[in-house]
Amino acid sequence: MKSPEDLLADLHSEVAKDLLRRVQSGEASSQELSVAVKFLKDNNIEAQPVDGSPLAALIDSIPVFDEDTLHH
Repeated sequence: MKSPEDLLADLHSEVAKDLLRRVQSGEASSQELSVAVKFLKDNNIEAQPVDGSPLAALIDSIPVFDEDTLHH
């Protein structure tokens, strides 16, 4: 019989696998994407925007507003 710690580790692993599968397949809803982000944050997983990475592309796609644009 598995220890409670082993059972929790298995559950953690299966949740991670399922979230990854849904995100990679494009099936993940916006709510599931939020859960995936929280899962990463809760597990202290961070990413840095490296040139050519999807994260860097996402950051580059966010519009930059100057102060004049915000006040008009």
